Amino acid sequence: MEVILAKKAGFCFGVKRAVDTAFTEAKKAREKGLTVYTFGDIIHNEIVINDLKKEGVGVINSTKELASIPKSVIIIRSHGVGREVYQEIEKYGHTIVDATCPFVSNIHKIVSDKSKTDQIIIVGSPEHAEVQGIKGHCYSEPYIINSMEDAENLPEKIDKNITVVSQTTFNLKKFKDIVELLCKKYYNVSVSRTICNATEERQTEARQLASSVDAMIVIGGSSSSNTQKLYEISRQQCKNTYYIQTLVDLDLTAFESVGRVGITAGASTPNKIIKEVHDSMSEISFEQMLQEEDLVTIKTGQIVEGKVINVKPDELVVDIHYKSDGIVTASEYSNTPVDLTTVVKVGDPITVKVLKTNDGEGQVVLSVKRVMAEKAYEELEKAFNEGTVVKGTVTQALSGGLSVTVNECRAFIPASLVSDTFEKNLDKYVGQEIEFVLTEFNPHKRRVIGNRKQLIVESKKEAAKALFDKIKVGDTVEGTVKNVTDFGAFIDLGGADGLLHISEMSWGRVENPKKIFKVGDTVKCFIKEINGEKIALSLKFDEQNPWLSAEEKYAIGTVVTGRVARMTDFGAFVVLEPGIDALLHVSQISNDHVEKPSDVYKVGDEVTAKVVDFKSADKKISLSVKALLSDDAAEEAADAE
Repeated sequence: MEVILAKKAGFCFGVKRAVDTAFTEAKKAREKGLTVYTFGDIIHNEIVINDLKKEGVGVINSTKELASIPKSVIIIRSHGVGREVYQEIEKYGHTIVDATCPFVSNIHKIVSDKSKTDQIIIVGSPEHAEVQGIKGHCYSEPYIINSMEDAENLPEKIDKNITVVSQTTFNLKKFKDIVELLCKKYYNVSVSRTICNATEERQTEARQLASSVDAMIVIGGSSSSNTQKLYEISRQQCKNTYYIQTLVDLDLTAFESVGRVGITAGASTPNKIIKEVHDSMSEISFEQMLQEEDLVTIKTGQIVEGKVINVKPDELVVDIHYKSDGIVTASEYSNTPVDLTTVVKVGDPITVKVLKTNDGEGQVVLSVKRVMAEKAYEELEKAFNEGTVVKGTVTQALSGGLSVTVNECRAFIPASLVSDTFEKNLDKYVGQEIEFVLTEFNPHKRRVIGNRKQLIVESKKEAAKALFDKIKVGDTVEGTVKNVTDFGAFIDLGGADGLLHISEMSWGRVENPKKIFKVGDTVKCFIKEINGEKIALSLKFDEQNPWLSAEEKYAIGTVVTGRVARMTDFGAFVVLEPGIDALLHVSQISNDHVEKPSDVYKVGDEVTAKVVDFKSADKKISLSVKALLSDDAAEEAADAE
């Protein structure tokens, strides 16, 4: 067994600095007869905390405890704390030793400065100590989001400029996906990339290592956020991933039949624990080498000839002239579900590939489909080298992407490369035949990585270029409603999206775009403005402008009827037709004194009045019920004479 230790495993700069500071302060305090506390766990590792406890370093977890302890040295943990914590420590006369990671301190400076004018969005785990510390340096309430769903649930419109920061140990890929969504959702986003380099390098290395081994071990404290993220990343690439705190948690028997094992550790994991695990795994490797000296005829990856000696619907037993029989499961016979009793019978010769020389029960694990896949791999290798498009059928939607079958080979398309936009539901692709290109091809590691996003982006880029080459301001275009928000609708024009703002949906007043449009509707509109890659659309066609004929229809002296749309203290606005409002001033409502319009009317009431003023240039019409009442009175007087 080959054991590979990640180069970046163990203490990062910030953690080492904090731990060294704590031990140094403990020694100084003993010499001066002082007490030392850390504000919160110095790092998320129980072993380090216990070691510090032996050195006389206690832990306090709230500012309330500051009043009940003698004047002491208070060490600020590596995750940092809020501004108020510093103030409370000084208030009770304690001495502050700041062990905050410099990368975290930098985030504090950013949010402290930007929160005075901007809306801060913190990407991270809401309850994590570091995130709470960052929040404590904001002068205005920040949004804290931890997922794509959280980002989608943010308000549709944020009037301020937006500054985005992240927890230093946040998953880099997940952060990029969230930022991409935020930049599409808002136009005023500034991103501060605050994931520290050590975290980024550690996560990248873990992803690469996990993809190349048969089993993966991740070492770290149970409450360590960065270790949990390393586990998640490794688990996506290697299902046989184990999360342990110390060697005691590791079941060494689980690795007896494993060929390659990778080891990584969180930033708060002491080197001595990593060494213990690595040394133990290396001892297993040496023992296996001694045990397998006699098994030179059968080895993993070898192609052998055999004979079927038993057939079950889901399993074949094969005699391969070895001390143990071999097993071929239905899933290793074909990528297509099959009842093996319908395609194989006892006595059939069979060519198989050895996957494991011992499955833990003394049997050899074999595969038929992988022999058949050899030729298919040659075709995939050619497609990879030449950059040609590959077609395959999606057989499974996984948490991290799609599993695609190309002949008898499997390729994996990461979720981030399935489409050019975030796909919340990958299940819809199962059973579909899709096209993609290969970005990585390593059949020896069973690593065939596809990229569908590249083809979509290229196709859309070509479509966008073709669209922008032919459109101009004033053109009438037809598109499909892609998304509807409170402020407008995004229309797919076949190459680019255009925004139909709520103010451009009608000559009249629109209260809610979602009552007018739904996703999938076909809309014919015209291009009002093109600004770079942004297209502004409008449904307010000039020929439909109700003001074109308004001067004739609503000439002074004309009696009109409309409905009250809204009211102010000085008058009621009456809609005469969509796009044309007229003001009925409070003084023109009645011959009697009216205090305010709502004493006489309510929204929706029908009003008949006389046009007493028309200003075409200002698009203003004034009405008077009072004038109409005067006319009626005059007519009655004339009739009486």
